[in-house]
Amino acid sequence: MSAPPGPLLVSEEEFRRFREFFYRRTGIVFTEAKRYFVERRLADRFGSTGCGTFAEYFALLRTRPEEVEHLINAFTINETYFFREDDQLRCLTTSLLDEVALRKAPGATIRIWSNPCATGEEPYSIAIWLLEHWPRVDSFDIEIVGSDIDTRALDAARLGIYGERALMRASRDLLDRYFEPNGPGRHRIIKDLRGSVRFEAVNLIDSRAMAAQGRFDIVFCRNVLIYFDDASRRVAAENIYEALNPGGFVCLGHTESMSRISPLFEPCRYTDAIVYRRPRPHGNG
Repeated sequence: MSAPPGPLLVSEEEFRRFREFFYRRTGIVFTEAKRYFVERRLADRFGSTGCGTFAEYFALLRTRPEEVEHLINAFTINETYFFREDDQLRCLTTSLLDEVALRKAPGATIRIWSNPCATGEEPYSIAIWLLEHWPRVDSFDIEIVGSDIDTRALDAARLGIYGERALMRASRDLLDRYFEPNGPGRHRIIKDLRGSVRFEAVNLIDSRAMAAQGRFDIVFCRNVLIYFDDASRRVAAENIYEALNPGGFVCLGHTESMSRISPLFEPCRYTDAIVYRRPRPHGNG
């Protein structure tokens, strides 16, 4: 049996054209250091589509929108786990939600957006955390939305089946109450909890798609802007700003700072975390 072929090499010009194409659609930048990664993923897509050259595949991308979706899915990285960066989850239930609730009547809707949400660990973590740690959870209509550009990841999120690595920070008590066994080393989110989170395909730099989701009170946008260049980060920040109600909050990853991206937000320092707020109009407290 012959060895499988190595990754397909593309010319400098073809690599440049691909990077520009992918950047325009996702805001994600691939540097020269990522060339081997790019070539491996392209080789996989060539094999799946029967294309023999970059030119042939590039022409296919322009005539088959579904292949663009497959391409994006092949290049997005969805490594995450439950209760990641839980200091922000603590901040959510000790500070942020109480501030949001002050501006709402009992029974009103509080909207939380996890974007990007990968395979669903983050929005489900938020749902469980609220049930466990926010005493006022039943006093409001909590709507949680998870979004990503990877449609395969969203399909997996809707299924809600996870392995031991994704659940390494979940206690046995939480597993017993919010999950059901789904084969050796696998657990599935219980049906009621799956039904409490809605998943939608949305691109952070697509202003129209972002606006279509309406306004939110809190947005989690963690560990993705590091893959963008400065221009794409500013576009994403502006879209997040428009997606927030005045006074709403955005939570970024630990290595990310909105202050270095956009002047639209004001930093808020809490005991558990630093988050960023869309300012309220003057005179509204």
